Amino acid sequence: MEAVVNGVRLHYVEAGAGSLVVLLHGFPEFWYSWHRQIGPLAAAEFRVLAPDLRGYNLSDKPRGVNAYRVEALTADVAGLIRHVGEQSAAVVGHDWGGVLAWLLPLHYPEMVQKRVILNAPHPAALRRELHRGVDQLLRSWYIFFFQLPLLPEALMRAGDFALLHRMLTRQPVRPGAFTADDLTRYRQSLAQPGALTAAINWYRAAFRRPPQPELDDVACAVPTLVIWGERDAYLGPRLAEGLEQWAPNLRVERIPDASHWVQNDAPERVNELMIEFLRSNV
Repeated sequence: MEAVVNGVRLHYVEAGAGSLVVLLHGFPEFWYSWHRQIGPLAAAEFRVLAPDLRGYNLSDKPRGVNAYRVEALTADVAGLIRHVGEQSAAVVGHDWGGVLAWLLPLHYPEMVQKRVILNAPHPAALRRELHRGVDQLLRSWYIFFFQLPLLPEALMRAGDFALLHRMLTRQPVRPGAFTADDLTRYRQSLAQPGALTAAINWYRAAFRRPPQPELDDVACAVPTLVIWGERDAYLGPRLAEGLEQWAPNLRVERIPDASHWVQNDAPERVNELMIEFLRSNV
């Protein structure tokens, strides 16, 4: 299905009926990153929307770094919720999608009923850890590398996206977390014209125009569940600490034997935690 919102055409997958849950993917993913969650959520009587966020897969890929600033990305999600006839929703995000879930209720306070965040840093917590020591700086090397022109795209494309294959096969904890078919789908998604530069432009825009500290440093009372795979090679476990100052209505669930790709490493546990939280009265 497609929606034209905020000046861009977004492709999305929809399943189920009931309270709306919007699933937001990260880098280098697309809607398919939730294929192990969509069915169980729909079976639990939720209406599930999983979009390709701007720049990814079948959605529009506007040119230029400024097209991927946070204000535009959150406006896309808000527009999609309105497009399907709702005024609010529960929002679930992984990686970059999780960053949007952190920020969406700050830009649209009445729109987010609950949020579930999987291995995605709160912007203020990431700033804290980058200033605290070298651990997160070393883990975040790729953010700085992505600021270079052209070279990141060339490296990602080399060897028929060999780096992508390595990311999705060496980092997960569970053998077979990504199947051969999964890897083909991700490779085909990023191989589309303009898709790779668009995906990297999310990082370039965040570096050049980061979320406003006066906004993202504000506490938000939206009920929040953070699910954290503790064997994340990119985001250190301390990013899941001290989040109460920004999310006082918070629950943190750590999964020791899961990586950054937590919904693929531990899909049954992630689904159980999400459904229980989304059904709860908190």
